[in-house]
Amino acid sequence: MIITKGISKIYDGHKKAVDNLNMDIQQGEIFGFLGPNGAGKTTTLRMITGILAPTAGEILIDGIDIRKNPVQAKNNFTYVPDHPDIFNSITGIDYLNFLADIYNVSEEARKKRITNLTGEFGILDDLGKMINSYSHGMKQKLLISGALLPEPKIIILDEPLGGLDPRSSRTLKSLMRAHCDKGGTVLFSSHLLEIVETICDRVGIIKEGRLIACDTMAEIKSKSDSSLEEIFMELTESA
Repeated sequence: MIITKGISKIYDGHKKAVDNLNMDIQQGEIFGFLGPNGAGKTTTLRMITGILAPTAGEILIDGIDIRKNPVQAKNNFTYVPDHPDIFNSITGIDYLNFLADIYNVSEEARKKRITNLTGEFGILDDLGKMINSYSHGMKQKLLISGALLPEPKIIILDEPLGGLDPRSSRTLKSLMRAHCDKGGTVLFSSHLLEIVETICDRVGIIKEGRLIACDTMAEIKSKSDSSLEEIFMELTESA
């Protein structure tokens, strides 16, 4: 569903934020993307989503080259960034309807999905309010609801659990699993390793722009009696 072929990102002519990164993220899996601060996670996700152009390499979204056919590729995924930057001068319901229009969600389907999603995240009664009145957590819930609304093939989430209360975190994890069980794909980055360990099918670990590990959770743990947190610390300190 998502294939990166030797992608690199160089800033200022010499600083490599991402270095020859190859990943193949498959249909039906939750893929956790891990790394220390500054490792290149967000840069990688921004290249995959088309926000940044790679200096080198190729990115395929469901077989479509995002640089050659950006609109067609972007129709296959939704994205939640690491900060809930959002239109502040409209209401929550206007934002969700805007996304539904972009992804051609029918009137009947959007009403049902908006009610169900925002109800699960506890913001249904706040949709008539201006977004600039929302708390950080409410904005995050709105962004996530918007990402789930079109029922895309692929959902890409950069630190999606930040700002969420425990109930909403549990809801999101359940929805991610349900999405993949229906044949969708989830790519997400997180520092919450205990959550990654419990919900991810595969994990990729990046350090200094290079992928230093990529395998199933079962395979990673079969090589060590340690927790994912301990394995992560060992790899990122010594790799």
